[in-house]
Amino acid sequence: MILHYLTYNKGDLFITNFKQIRKLSAKSYFKMSTDKNKIEGAKKLAAYQAVDNHIKSGFTVGIGSGSTVVYAVERLAQRVKNENLIVKCVPTSFQARQLVVQHNLRLTDLDVNPKLDVCIDGADEVDSNLTLINGGGGCLLQEKIVASCANELIIIADYTKNSSVLGTKYTFSS
Repeated sequence: MILHYLTYNKGDLFITNFKQIRKLSAKSYFKMSTDKNKIEGAKKLAAYQAVDNHIKSGFTVGIGSGSTVVYAVERLAQRVKNENLIVKCVPTSFQARQLVVQHNLRLTDLDVNPKLDVCIDGADEVDSNLTLINGGGGCLLQEKIVASCANELIIIADYTKNSSVLGTKYTFSS
């Protein structure tokens, strides 16, 4: 499996595949005007970039959970409509399933499609070594199962997920 990590930070989008880091200009993608919009803009920018760069027609796509994935599904639906993209979506949670259905995307599951081309998910926390906490919510097991079936795992995180030490921003509750 190939793991990619996308993050948006202060006007630049960084894409890492653990072999190289590329810096892309964010200006052509999304213009943010106020501080309040910066976090949502960062999520949207990274999610749109993930969908544009990693999903092709004919793909079976794992759809993760969380606030950033909402933008990924939004962009995927736009591409399906505008480009006649053909994709099948495997959700990792009830929320992800509802997003797929609301956006009129084709729903499938691992019983029908056990091999995925790509899975897109968010991160709860990421350190400077790009080690991350993912699946800290209620869908932990299903997220891991779906991700393990994918050839590529795309993790989307905005700058609020950055952490000097894992576990300091996101804590597991017992």
